[in-house]
Amino acid sequence: LLESNHVPVYYFPQADVRMDLLAATELTTFCPFKGDANYWTLNAGGKTAENAVWSYTDPYQETRAIRDYLGFYWNKMDHWYEEDEEIFVHPRDPYKRIDAIPSSRRVVVTLGGQEVANTDRAHFLFETGMPVRYYMPAEDVNFDVLTANDHSSRCPYKGIASYWSAKVGGETFDNIVWSYADPIAECPKIMGLVCFFNENVDDIQVDGVSIDRATTKWSNRYLAESLDGPEHIV
Repeated sequence: LLESNHVPVYYFPQADVRMDLLAATELTTFCPFKGDANYWTLNAGGKTAENAVWSYTDPYQETRAIRDYLGFYWNKMDHWYEEDEEIFVHPRDPYKRIDAIPSSRRVVVTLGGQEVANTDRAHFLFETGMPVRYYMPAEDVNFDVLTANDHSSRCPYKGIASYWSAKVGGETFDNIVWSYADPIAECPKIMGLVCFFNENVDDIQVDGVSIDRATTKWSNRYLAESLDGPEHIV
């Protein structure tokens, strides 16, 4: 199911679900676009996932197609697969496109009043609904001000990202830089390249012109605890 401003959600025909593993609960919720949802607890493999499954038994006319279908909370399941490939974070949106385009334009990143990256070998990453991201070779980034940390996140379109924090002018900027050391096969061009949060650096210039500061849920330096994956990022 694709809804505006929402990640895709898989709904499964009830006939294809092991209903013997589900126990109905008293929980109900209301969606103004779909109607009332009923819930089940899933018991399988010695584990219990409470209210992990839902269904709209009498959805509104506009969403009649999901009647007698069940949805599962993504983070309450152990694994998800598309065919034989494990997928992460949420289903991939068939209407989302990602292009990583090499560019010889000069990209300069300023943070804490100091230049921290300068390159004419960036890849400009264009992703549907997201600000342009500038992925740069590591040798064109000042790693003297960066410290690797344990934070990581997953993107269903790119893979697992590792993060660095920056310390510039006595100020620390947590999780300001990331890189995909081993991106998924569909996004190989950004392998090993380094990217800064547009929202949270002082400035990014492309050929001497400052780009507009993007406003996203990662703005307002830095809600590191709220980072839920460069899926929606990066």
